[in-house]
Amino acid sequence: MSDLILRIIGLTGGIATGKTAISNYLGDRYGWRILDADIYAREAVCPGSPILSSIVERYGAGVLLPDGNLNRPELGNIIFCNPAERQWLEQQIHPEVRHRFVEATHSYIGRSPLVSTNTLPLVLAVPLLFEANMTDLCTEIWVVYCSPSVQLERLMKRDGLSVDLANSRINSQFPLEQKCQKADVVLDNSSSLDSLFVQVDAIISRFKILP
Repeated sequence: MSDLILRIIGLTGGIATGKTAISNYLGDRYGWRILDADIYAREAVCPGSPILSSIVERYGAGVLLPDGNLNRPELGNIIFCNPAERQWLEQQIHPEVRHRFVEATHSYIGRSPLVSTNTLPLVLAVPLLFEANMTDLCTEIWVVYCSPSVQLERLMKRDGLSVDLANSRINSQFPLEQKCQKADVVLDNSSSLDSLFVQVDAIISRFKILP
């Protein structure tokens, strides 16, 4: 065992900037372990969960699908138009997501932060890394950036949203420029995925964290 500290990369950015593409690439190409906040958040509101019960109690059965799962588009229509409601929902889900990250990190490395030279970095894919105050869980932060016009176009196409609805989702997050200022690594995804992955490869090669 060496005196190396595990590299825990907080991967974040803005909505529809390409975080999933990078996390998939890091997992598939380099074999890095990816912990995904979106998966934990979905599991936190699975049928029968206390959090889902609280959501239904607050907003009514209209936020449920016929099979008992959360109707995410319907809930999104509520929270993205009302900052207070969005904050209430995040207060229910974020602590559970944080707890899952801590548990999974401990499981990956044990209770000691010291690692051997062949231990691969751990990636926490967290869309709301800054907003949820989870930066303390990471040793470094990677932000995926794209131009505002590209971000808007991608979000509208991906989720079938109008300009107003897409902007309301973008504006619910910290400005992307502020996230970039706080990042250790900024990856520009304004053009193609090939260009994005070239940047990722260059960063990994530079830091000598090859598998």
